[in-house]
Amino acid sequence: MARIIIEPGRIERQYWRDLWHYRELFYVLAWRDISVRYKQTAIGVLWAVIQPLIITVIFTVFGKLAKIPADGVPSPLLVMAATLPWQFFSTSLTGSSQSLVTNSNLISKVYFPRMIVPAGAVITALVDFLITFGLFLILMLWFQFLPTWRFVALPFLIVMAFVAALGPGLLLTALNVKYRDFRYIIPVIVQIGIYVSPVAFPSTIVPDKWKWLYSLNPMVGVIDGFRWALLGGRGGITLPSFALSLAVIVFLALLGVWYFRKTEQTFADVI
Repeated sequence: MARIIIEPGRIERQYWRDLWHYRELFYVLAWRDISVRYKQTAIGVLWAVIQPLIITVIFTVFGKLAKIPADGVPSPLLVMAATLPWQFFSTSLTGSSQSLVTNSNLISKVYFPRMIVPAGAVITALVDFLITFGLFLILMLWFQFLPTWRFVALPFLIVMAFVAALGPGLLLTALNVKYRDFRYIIPVIVQIGIYVSPVAFPSTIVPDKWKWLYSLNPMVGVIDGFRWALLGGRGGITLPSFALSLAVIVFLALLGVWYFRKTEQTFADVI
């Protein structure tokens, strides 16, 4: 008879093997979050498109009044192409940062790799993203704006957005377990982030001397990349800016995984 040893993943190789072993739990938690999100709602999955649609309308009107350039594309498409990754990021960050506290009963009773919980929250946000993406395709047809060959880069950009959301999510959810003040800080980060990210405006309006500082925002590279892929190369993307944002994303992902693993063994006691 095989003997199974349950341990909190002290050996890194064993921990990542456990993540794969518990993949069914990952699916269950993700599906539970998706079903609970739309349970007993009158309009169901339409809630996934209402908020990005409202953001698109407001920022489009604001852009017209402020005479913000649209780089030769219809303003609603320019804004919606940025709203897609931003909404995914903000929903993922909010959901994953609260995920361990929300599942405290599960965390304190049984062992499994805790990283499954915040990762499941990001997958839930990815479902909303796919629904909203359908709305964007309808807008493209409405404005008779066809994608170019750059559209093939979209899967890479989606993975990039996923990592950009998961890294800070792991860091914040680990901090939130010990310091509950972060549940008040995270909404502020999200509210400020939408204004310092190129959602309502293209990156072309940012002065060159500030581009390096501006690109330290990881969502700059993601949003500019989405506009580049969806709008035929428009949106103001530059290779140095994209590379810097990508480097920040990788750094935050590694930092998030490192801090999460460092504090994971104490979650059941602290939570």
